[in-house]
Amino acid sequence: MDERLKKQLDFLLEIDKSKEIIRQTYLSDGSRKENDAEHSWHLAVMAILLSEYSKEEIDVLKTVSMVLIHDLVEIDAGDTYAYDTEGNKTKHERELKAADRIFNLLPEDQAGKMRALWEEFERGDSPEARFAAALDKTQPVILTDKQGGKSWIEHGVKKSQISKRTEHVRDGAEVLSHFVEEAIERNVSKGLLLDE
Repeated sequence: MDERLKKQLDFLLEIDKSKEIIRQTYLSDGSRKENDAEHSWHLAVMAILLSEYSKEEIDVLKTVSMVLIHDLVEIDAGDTYAYDTEGNKTKHERELKAADRIFNLLPEDQAGKMRALWEEFERGDSPEARFAAALDKTQPVILTDKQGGKSWIEHGVKKSQISKRTEHVRDGAEVLSHFVEEAIERNVSKGLLLDE
C-alpha cells in the first residue's frame, strides 16, 4: 500500500475513536449523552444552514472543516466539561499534546493544514473561527434547552456560568446570541437554572 494512503487511513481509523468520547450534553430528547463525533457533525450542519447569520462573511467549507476537526484532540485529552473549573486548568496543555500526536499521523502536508485549522479555531482570530466558536457554544444550549436543562441540573450550573461561557457568541453571530440569552432566561424562569 502507498505510504501516503496508509497514513491517511490510519488517521481515519484513529479519529473513529471520537465516537467513544462522551460529552456532558444530552441529546435533544434527553435519552443519552452525545459523543464528540455527533457534536461535530451537528456543528457542521449548523455551519451550512446558519452561515447567513455569521457576523462577517465566511468561507463555509473552511468553517465546516474547522468544526469537524476541532474536538479530535479529545481522543487523547478527553472531553473537559465546560463548567469543570479544575479540568479546564490543564485542558490547553493536554490538547496541545494530543494535537501533536493525532495530526502528525497524517502525511506532512495534511498534518500541517489540519493543525493550522485547529489552531485557528483555538485562537478565534478569523471570521470562520469566530462563527465556529459561536456554533460550538450555541449547540449545547439548543440541546439542553430542548430537553429541559438535564445536564445543567445534574452539574448545578448557574445562569452566570452559562452567560460567561456564551458571552462571545455575539462575536460570531449576533442572532444566535439573542437565542442563547432567551434560552437562559427561559430556563431560569422554569427553575432549571439558578439565577446567580
